[in-house]
Amino acid sequence: MSRDARVTPARGDLAARLLEGVVPALAYGDPQARVAVVPAAPLRRSPDLEAEQLDQLLFGEIFEVLDEQDGFAWGQARGDGYVGFVESAALTPAHGLPTHRVAAIRTYAFAQPSIKTRASGPYSINALVRIEAREGRFAKAAGTGWFVEEHLAPVGRFQSDPAAVAEQFLGAPYLWGGRESLGLDCSGLTQQALLACGQAYPRDTDQQEKLGQAVEPGDLRRGDLVFWKGHVAMMLDAERIIHANAHHMATAIEPLSQTRARYVAAGVGEPTAYRRP
Repeated sequence: MSRDARVTPARGDLAARLLEGVVPALAYGDPQARVAVVPAAPLRRSPDLEAEQLDQLLFGEIFEVLDEQDGFAWGQARGDGYVGFVESAALTPAHGLPTHRVAAIRTYAFAQPSIKTRASGPYSINALVRIEAREGRFAKAAGTGWFVEEHLAPVGRFQSDPAAVAEQFLGAPYLWGGRESLGLDCSGLTQQALLACGQAYPRDTDQQEKLGQAVEPGDLRRGDLVFWKGHVAMMLDAERIIHANAHHMATAIEPLSQTRARYVAAGVGEPTAYRRP
């Protein structure tokens, strides 16, 4: 059985020990958990700053490191399983579990419990933090600064409407491989909207298309997903979609009928599936 290389931590010379006897490699190693300490860290195809961005780690997310050289760590994102290279400087050994996630679309951390002090960030929705102190309306997160606590939610407390989350990204620039509020792609948008509502979805459109329940075009409702080859959008109601797309180079709202006509004219074709998460 062939394995999806995107989510299989294996290459010719090295693989994760859990794959020993399953995937051939010259050696097997035990991954070391590191945590992202920057607002968003690119996960790249190769250990090169110019290499394609495949995915991103948000602050506080875990990266399982199997190898490290020339300033890059190779391994697997614990959240969505994507394998690639992350700059070592963006990671630190993981200590302690997160207590909260960022629930606002984006927010800043301040050097002191005051909005007048130096700010770092912005940190995007679904970033993870471990709160270690509180003062007034502020909460101090390990490894960074003081957040306005209204912008955080305890781990395990989720939003209820993925489409409402997606709408918060309206106007965000299109960014291939992006998952952050400052830029993301089509599957990054649907993944992050669903994650904020407690549904863990994989990274790419073909992976997402395999999940959920099939629905008929005439039965579409808010929160349903529409798939084309290499693209996904979320329904806002029975007629309109929201999607991060390269046509607008942004997250945009438009009628589904308009998008379908444009994709047919461009040779992409009709939707391949309609799914209810």
